[in-house]
Amino acid sequence: MLEIKNSTQQYITHHLHHLQFDLRYWHWVGSEVNASSFWILNVDSLFFSILLCTSFLMICSYIVQFATYGTPGKMQTFIELIILFIDQHVKDMFHGSKNKLISPLSMTIFIWIVLMNSMDLIPIDFFPYIADRVFGFSSLRIVPSADINITCSMALNIFVLMLFYNIKTSGITGLCAELMYHPFNSVLCIPINFVLEVISLLSKPISLSLRLFGNMYSGELIFVLITALLPWWCQWVLSVPWAIFHILIIFLQAFIFMVLTIIYLSITQIHFKS
Repeated sequence: MLEIKNSTQQYITHHLHHLQFDLRYWHWVGSEVNASSFWILNVDSLFFSILLCTSFLMICSYIVQFATYGTPGKMQTFIELIILFIDQHVKDMFHGSKNKLISPLSMTIFIWIVLMNSMDLIPIDFFPYIADRVFGFSSLRIVPSADINITCSMALNIFVLMLFYNIKTSGITGLCAELMYHPFNSVLCIPINFVLEVISLLSKPISLSLRLFGNMYSGELIFVLITALLPWWCQWVLSVPWAIFHILIIFLQAFIFMVLTIIYLSITQIHFKS
């Protein structure tokens, strides 16, 4: 265990701090507080999210090199099942014109979020201990999806795609007309329509990001509390059942994010055709 575990409060606070770097002054941020600024990077979240993405791409590239048509191996079969699973959901839910981006985007979102969420199953002190002893980092969080910055950045990308396809489908004038004349098709209701539609539009990326962040942050916090409040020899009584249940949350949150992405992009494709 980390030496900081001598104090339960310090231990819990320690595990809720990110490894941060301030680009303004080019130095690491102290572990006593989580700084918040545009110029401060949560290095641990960026590192593990990029590492997981790169590892998955390398594994898939390796499997593709040895892929066979007639008798696929176990790993090839597993990946093909995931692709078919996601592609079927895209066909069922995406009702706009044929779009080559939606299936790869949905695949990327689902796998990436699953991998980031799965980091929560690693013992809470394992990587922080290595980072402290080997690299001298006083803080480290290894679950990127428990960082609001990561989930917001993913949701923001989806929001930009929504606006892009809205404009592509109906043009700037069509988007403005949508904001001003929906749901009440009257000139007198333009101010009310505009407020309602802007709120509805902005609620989509906000709900995407906060839902994923809230579930993963709370899951990580429960693991921290179990480790901090119980002796090491009886932690498994609560941590194992919670980890088993948490596996469902890991896949469910990735699936929900993927499904909502497909639905939101589908709406932008067909809304002005209805």
